Amino acid sequence: MIAWVLYDIKEDKSRTKVAKYCKQAGLYRVQYSVFLGTIEENDRDTLQMQIEDLINEDTDSVYIFPMNKTELRQTVLLGQAFDKKLVTDQVKALFL
Repeated sequence: MIAWVLYDIKEDKSRTKVAKYCKQAGLYRVQYSVFLGTIEENDRDTLQMQIEDLINEDTDSVYIFPMNKTELRQTVLLGQAFDKKLVTDQVKALFL
């Protein structure tokens, strides 16, 4: 499945670890607090548990949105949709 992971995390240490876990799960950073990529369901569950252990539920928010390829291709990107320094060819390929 394809998944978007978006987060707003106050503590630098927790935010850095969430980004690390997203990368380890095979997701690609498209903005500083947004990751996108193909992930197996069990890997998504593992990522979810790792993140739950890190965040403060009173102040932080994390969204994991599953999406199929058809829905992803229908995504509307406006303006500078991706940070050109962060986006990879793999992410671009997901939209083609």
